[in-house]
Amino acid sequence: MADTMQFDLVSPERKLSSVQASAVQLPGAEGDMTAMPAHAPTITTLRPGVVRVQSPEGDAEYVVTGGFAEINAVGTSVLAERAVPVSEFTQDILDEFMTDAVNARDNATPEMLDDLAKRATELAGVAAELGLNANA
Repeated sequence: MADTMQFDLVSPERKLSSVQASAVQLPGAEGDMTAMPAHAPTITTLRPGVVRVQSPEGDAEYVVTGGFAEINAVGTSVLAERAVPVSEFTQDILDEFMTDAVNARDNATPEMLDDLAKRATELAGVAAELGLNANA
C-alpha cells in the first residue's frame, strides 16, 4: 500500500492545494470522514467545516462552505463552493460568508429552508472553532 495519495482542492476562485497527502479529514454532509491511500471509491457532499490535510510537506487546513469530494485509492479531489486557508481566514471573510449564508436562508424556498438554516448554523460552528465571532 502506498504511503501517500494525490490531494487536490479547488474553488471557483483558485486552486488551493495539490500535494501528496497521507490523510485528508473532510466535513462530510453525513459526518466527518478521513480519506487515506487505498480508500474505497466514494463521492460525498461537504458541509461547512475545516478540511485538514496531513502531508510529508506539512499539515494544512482549509475552511470550506460546502462542495463535493471524490475519493479513490490513489487520490482525493475536493471541489469547494468557497474555500480559504485557515491561515488567511479572517473575521471579514467570516462576516462575508455568514452574510451570504443568512441571505440564502432568508430567501430560500420552503423546501430549502431547513438545509440553508443548518448551513448557517454549521458555519457559525466553524467560526467558534477558529475563535471568531459569527455575528449573523
